[in-house]
Amino acid sequence: MDNLIKLNLHESTQEKEIARVDASYLTATSFFEQYQKVGKPVIVIGLLKCNWNLEYLCQNLGEQEFLLRYYGNTRYEYDKRQWKNIGSGVEGQKMPFNKYAELLRDRQAHKHDIYLAKCSIKNTTLDSENVLNSIEERLGLHKAMSDFNIWVGPGGHIECLHFDAVDGTLMQMYGSKKIVLFPPSQMCNLYPFPLSIHLRHGLKLRSWFSQVYPENPDFEAFPNLEKALQHKYEVILNQGELLYIPAGWWHEVTALGNEMVCSVNRFWHILPTHRAIFSWSVWRTYLGNLFAIPYVLSSVIVALCSRDREQKLKKIRQML
Repeated sequence: MDNLIKLNLHESTQEKEIARVDASYLTATSFFEQYQKVGKPVIVIGLLKCNWNLEYLCQNLGEQEFLLRYYGNTRYEYDKRQWKNIGSGVEGQKMPFNKYAELLRDRQAHKHDIYLAKCSIKNTTLDSENVLNSIEERLGLHKAMSDFNIWVGPGGHIECLHFDAVDGTLMQMYGSKKIVLFPPSQMCNLYPFPLSIHLRHGLKLRSWFSQVYPENPDFEAFPNLEKALQHKYEVILNQGELLYIPAGWWHEVTALGNEMVCSVNRFWHILPTHRAIFSWSVWRTYLGNLFAIPYVLSSVIVALCSRDREQKLKKIRQML
């Protein structure tokens, strides 16, 4: 019987798809009405013409320094309930892009899961790329909440299941990624870290991250995960494609293949505004940040009073 239930869950999951729409059939108005207004994910194809391979990135980023995250190759073997931090809290080190490229070429980045994550390209030549700046006009996206952020790393890297409190666009510039998504309605069934986690850990752990591994489910510890899996979407985002991820949609992102994979994302204000006002995901994020304030302030005070204040303040900024 258990096997039959799991088979039915699998079949139900396979039937769900995120629409793929050619950009030539979309206008700013149709994108807003069909997807943004109702908070519905979509993959847009034919919008990006790009080949941001490692050589191209080296030419454009060269000696510019970026903060690398050293995840380690055993991180995802641990029960998340034992984690002391999420991605932005792992050990970080600044390094010129060319040196990081060497780590990718000799596969040290693969061996130790070293990732260049969520780094602004505002002060680089990549920021002026027409392929990026045309997106806002083509899709009618307004009021950016962030710069364009670049994500570069080895195939196999995983950004664990979480949601964002703003709309996002993920653009695949080289290689492919697998994205697992769940609608906001599945929050309780995905076991997010509790809001109280911020009182003890500030923003090292965050209540908008899930405690489960959707690809390696533990139904004994998280029984309601079976219900969530009935609402799972799974897509492959190929080079040149863009995924619109509305606020509150859970997503886990895995870099595919054995080589370097590169993406760019940007966050946007939620429009229309009522989507934000009536979103528990958005309010939960605000509450989490509010709960984190005492811990963050105390950490800053301790850092200011220490001998190595610059180093400790740097770690706090990295975490934020």
